[in-house]
Amino acid sequence: MTAGQGASSPPKDYRLLVPRDWFRIDLTQDRWRGQLKTFVDRQAEGKNVRAEAKQEAWATLRNTAEAGVRGGALEFFLRPELDDGSIMPASLIVSLIPRTGSLAPQDLVSSFEVKERQQGRDSEVSTVGLPAGETVRVLTPTTLDLYVQMPGGVGYLVLAFAVPIAGVPGPMLRLCTSIAESLRWIV
Repeated sequence: MTAGQGASSPPKDYRLLVPRDWFRIDLTQDRWRGQLKTFVDRQAEGKNVRAEAKQEAWATLRNTAEAGVRGGALEFFLRPELDDGSIMPASLIVSLIPRTGSLAPQDLVSSFEVKERQQGRDSEVSTVGLPAGETVRVLTPTTLDLYVQMPGGVGYLVLAFAVPIAGVPGPMLRLCTSIAESLRWIV
């Protein structure tokens, strides 16, 4: 879809290209906890991972997914292979933040700048143009959050990347940006 086609109509869905080897968990289904457990078990398989580390990874990912579900998360993607031998993956949570009325990206930028300063986080807040629309970008050393304005002023689709071990800069930032640039609206 180009910017002119259906730009004022709310989308029916979205399409996002994520690398095939990333493990997808559908957070709209009740079986997501079992899928998450399967992922953690596969990550630990064949590695000399302490039971406590495995349990900690499971609890961290479960808490992340639960918080995401409470915040409107639709999908949870986990990058399976890690070079450092840990089982804490890079991840992407896709969430929907519906809005009644239009909240402009510049309003979000101002709000996020204040929030980031209050929390004392080392972050960069800006707007970027993606093929899917104007986007608010919040970058920290280990996270990249992209708030993509949906056509029709119905809200934002949030792509929240977390790279807890290696950090976002470098090749992971390019990969996350490529995934975000693949976002397309289905009208």
